[in-house]
Amino acid sequence: MSVKTIKPGFPTARSLGFSLIEVLIALIIMSVGMLGIAGLYVHSMQAGRTSLFRHHAVTLAGDVADRIRANPRAGVAYEDAGPGAGTEEFGCVGGGGDCSPEEMAAHDMALWDQQAQATLPNGDVLVNYNNAVPSMYTVTVTWQEAGYAEDPSYSISFPVFEMLP
Repeated sequence: MSVKTIKPGFPTARSLGFSLIEVLIALIIMSVGMLGIAGLYVHSMQAGRTSLFRHHAVTLAGDVADRIRANPRAGVAYEDAGPGAGTEEFGCVGGGGDCSPEEMAAHDMALWDQQAQATLPNGDVLVNYNNAVPSMYTVTVTWQEAGYAEDPSYSISFPVFEMLP
């Protein structure tokens, strides 16, 4: 049996360590992988932002629905109020006086418009009223978000049983 001895400084048929080409290829593969991870991170940040906006839209639509149910006599006043209506101060709201259903609807729409603008980029709340039996309201919350061809929206429809006067 023969024993091979390796003398320092002399290359053999079997090299020890990595060549420069192997190191460069490994760096390229790692760079591509890191770029993929960075792309996933950016995508997850966008998805998180979209999720937050959708959460605000659902919460706002639920608040609108609850206030409409609390003021069942207003009827079409919610649709007529529209965004930006009722921005003036109502003495009946904070002062303890009696508000008409139409005044409450205008005040509610003003509050919703402020909340939509505060929580959603260019947020808007639209209420449609259908005077069927039972009365149906459709609340649509829209906002602008980067990366969408058209503005995302959230819509909820619910019946409200009106109280007789």
